[in-house]
Amino acid sequence: MGLDLVIFIAAILFGIFIYWRESQGNRLYKFVNKVFNSKELQMKPDNKKGFVFKQAFLPRLVYVVGFFLLVGLGVQFLSPFEIFTSYNGISAFSSISVGTLIGTYLANFVLKSGKVIEEKSDSLGDIVQDTIEKGKDIIEDIKTKDEDVKPKEEIKEEAPQKDGKSARERLKDKGYLK
Repeated sequence: MGLDLVIFIAAILFGIFIYWRESQGNRLYKFVNKVFNSKELQMKPDNKKGFVFKQAFLPRLVYVVGFFLLVGLGVQFLSPFEIFTSYNGISAFSSISVGTLIGTYLANFVLKSGKVIEEKSDSLGDIVQDTIEKGKDIIEDIKTKDEDVKPKEEIKEEAPQKDGKSARERLKDKGYLK
């Protein structure tokens, strides 16, 4: 169980490394695309898609498991280690496959959040500055309103008195109450 955990954590780090490496450049994917696809189906030069970078879940799963399957078969036939004939080998294979997939999604999250933070960092300073300016304006308005406000007694005297009827009588006049 301890070896599986170590393999799983190493696979997560390997998945992060693969994703980061493909985000920098995807020459191998472009080469494979050029070899296997006709001229009309080949990807555009400005397309950044790779084996795991900007791929949906199923193609990413197929590429990762296929890669480790080829590596496992190579180790199986070229060395005395028997990977696919024991429980421990199958367990290590599944741990490394799942760990790599988790690592690619973890790297995707980290890279995207880093880009969002970089984009918002300039506007964040502007937002804080605008908020400070609005706060100063509100304080100035409060100070000037305090000087312009007349005492409550004077306001009551200036207000013209309307009809001396109560609210109940006005509703009766309009026909809302009986």
